[in-house]
Amino acid sequence: MSQFCPISSRRVDANMVRVISFEVALFSIAFLLTQETLFAWVLLFDFTARLLRINDLSLFQIIGKLILSASGSNPKLCDESPKRFALYLGFSASLLLVSVFMSGLVHFAYLIAILLFIAALLETVFDFCIGCKLYYAIELLKGKIYHDRNFF
Repeated sequence: MSQFCPISSRRVDANMVRVISFEVALFSIAFLLTQETLFAWVLLFDFTARLLRINDLSLFQIIGKLILSASGSNPKLCDESPKRFALYLGFSASLLLVSVFMSGLVHFAYLIAILLFIAALLETVFDFCIGCKLYYAIELLKGKIYHDRNFF
């Protein structure tokens, strides 16, 4: 399966995505260890800022830029669409996390935080994006459903 998205020509730095995923993992585990809603709210705010493409408000993006510039790593470009889909999933998870925790469903909130932590850790450590894999699976399914002979 090709890692090229026919829908978007935008590219993102995979190194930045991995650094941000590490930050998401840190805040998720901090929420789990402390049960402080501040960590969940920071996750939600940051996902929202990046979703709206207001990167100047994203604490994770700002810190990621500092880390990458200090490390001197070269950008590793990848297609934006799968990463954007994963961003939507992360936003949805963080919104659900804040909502269920604030409504008193603490154990369900912990489950969401654990799933968010695992997804972020997989991206950080193994460069394995669960959201991206779901994106490609959906695209394959759409191609199969609509009998797009150019898709396969």
